[in-house]
Amino acid sequence: MLHPVGPLPAAVYWRRRLLVLVLLLAVLGGGVWLGAALLTGSDSEATAAEATTTSTSAGAPALDRVVPSLASVQTPTPPPTSPPTPATAAPAAPVQEAGAPCRDEVLALEVRTPGTVATGSRPVFELVVTNTATVPCTRVLDKGLQEMVLLDAGGNRLWGSNDCVPEASSDTRTLAPGEQVVFPLTWSGTTSEPTCTAARVPVGPGQYVLRARLDTKTSPDAVLQIS
Repeated sequence: MLHPVGPLPAAVYWRRRLLVLVLLLAVLGGGVWLGAALLTGSDSEATAAEATTTSTSAGAPALDRVVPSLASVQTPTPPPTSPPTPATAAPAAPVQEAGAPCRDEVLALEVRTPGTVATGSRPVFELVVTNTATVPCTRVLDKGLQEMVLLDAGGNRLWGSNDCVPEASSDTRTLAPGEQVVFPLTWSGTTSEPTCTAARVPVGPGQYVLRARLDTKTSPDAVLQIS
């Protein structure tokens, strides 16, 4: 093999062998390159496809990732509403017609006392009638319609101004707005009862209340201290 035999010079045979070896190496090299190219192309296509899929997935997220499910959305519950409270209408002020009889609602009745009096004395009490309306009105102020009574702490009646000395008069007046009429009355300092048949005795020391009346209108109580 190393020493070629033939009619031609040895150099010719070495050149032939070298050419065959080069061709063989070229064929082998081409096959290796082709195989590598095929493998590289397949990997590139797979990588490109994977990249495309990834890009598509990243570029277009699923709808359920963008828009939350309606089932997962918590709708706030509105607070319970209370029924509206009906407005309470203020009581209408009494209507007083000008020149008409004064209504009890527009008359103010007051009893004035000295506050403290001595046992057996004869104090003077006053009945004060005031027209609180904004218009003038008329009222019957007869003596027979006026009365004062004295009550003890237990509410027992001890004296009445009309028990033993009833008075009669005819007294109808037109009261201007805000006008006051004062009726003085002197008390004997003793007890009495409506028939004026029981013995009348001095009212002893203590705290009492005096109450007045003008027909159907009654005054607040006034305190009277007897010492």
